[in-house]
Amino acid sequence: MLAGPPAELAVRVRARLERWASVDALMVSPAVRRAAIGVSPAWRTLLRGVVEVAHFTQAPVLLIGESGTGKELVGRLVHELNESAERGALAVVDCTTIVPELAGSELFGHERGAFTGAHAGRDGAFATAQEGTLFLDEVGDLPPALQAQLLRVVQEGTYKRVGSDTWRHSRFRLVSATHRDLPARIEAGQFRQDLYFRIAGWVFRVPPLRERRDDILPLARHFLAQFQPALAGIGFDPAVTEHLLTRAYPGNVRDLRQLMARISSRHVGPGPITVGSLPQDERASEAGLAAVWREAGFEGAIGQAVSLGIGLKEISQVAADTAMRIAMRRENGNLQAAARMLRVTDRALQMRRAAWRAAAQGRGSAFDTREEPGIAPDRGRG
Repeated sequence: MLAGPPAELAVRVRARLERWASVDALMVSPAVRRAAIGVSPAWRTLLRGVVEVAHFTQAPVLLIGESGTGKELVGRLVHELNESAERGALAVVDCTTIVPELAGSELFGHERGAFTGAHAGRDGAFATAQEGTLFLDEVGDLPPALQAQLLRVVQEGTYKRVGSDTWRHSRFRLVSATHRDLPARIEAGQFRQDLYFRIAGWVFRVPPLRERRDDILPLARHFLAQFQPALAGIGFDPAVTEHLLTRAYPGNVRDLRQLMARISSRHVGPGPITVGSLPQDERASEAGLAAVWREAGFEGAIGQAVSLGIGLKEISQVAADTAMRIAMRRENGNLQAAARMLRVTDRALQMRRAAWRAAAQGRGSAFDTREEPGIAPDRGRG
């Protein structure tokens, strides 16, 4: 709660509103729209936080999450939105591929003759990232010796090339990413606590695809257009849509991208993507698909409702309302398209939306259509 003299409060409120407006503008900027495909609440919430930190601070950023969730993409976005950077380069270092014998050269660079095979001097990642961004991918796999050396650079901003006695200065934005549980590795003595606090100025968790299933179809369309521009805007047969939405993605967004690459290479002729374009090993039974979506947090939510004493009628009502709101959002408020997705009549969906409005007016419920960006009450029936 804000406190203080009225004039001071007014200044603070205005500053906060201006910040929100700036973040809103950045969220629809070409950089964000080009790099960050997705409409789910989990993804948009992450992006909004990342956008604000990237643009208005120079603090180090740590991105955590499973493999394939798009941590490097988010890291590149931090670099692109960094207003204070003097447009230096983005240097990407994959900590899982660093060879111990050449690690010093990789990060710090080396002088000519510093070791066997060093026929010429070269810059390392710290020099490349000067006035730009250093992205350390899978920083949790960095060897202990290099953790100590990295800590010195991050703390003091100075380093020496291998084979040199000259101190060099380095100024860059540090973005790190890992799928490891760093606190657990700290407890196990595998990661330095002091380094963790240096790289974790802001910590963002990039959600797995199973937590952002609203993004599956937009991402699938995006990847199709990447692989075959002629497929841009093409639709999916209902059976393919069901398969994409209920399939497990252990490799997350990377897994989905590979699937769409395979589908794009199989699809021929005009018309939507059909089951015939799916690779043979992707053709699961309907029973198998039903099991997948029921496991995706559904039974847990129902179990919690039962534990709270909520009756079957109310559980069924909330499930139906939720499904309809999601369908409306995915179809940008188009009643007929949403009805086809849910296999109901558009009249039934229209009546449901009228119920939402009545509930919102009567008690300001969670079904208030103003809170549902995908529901456009004035669009009519399509």
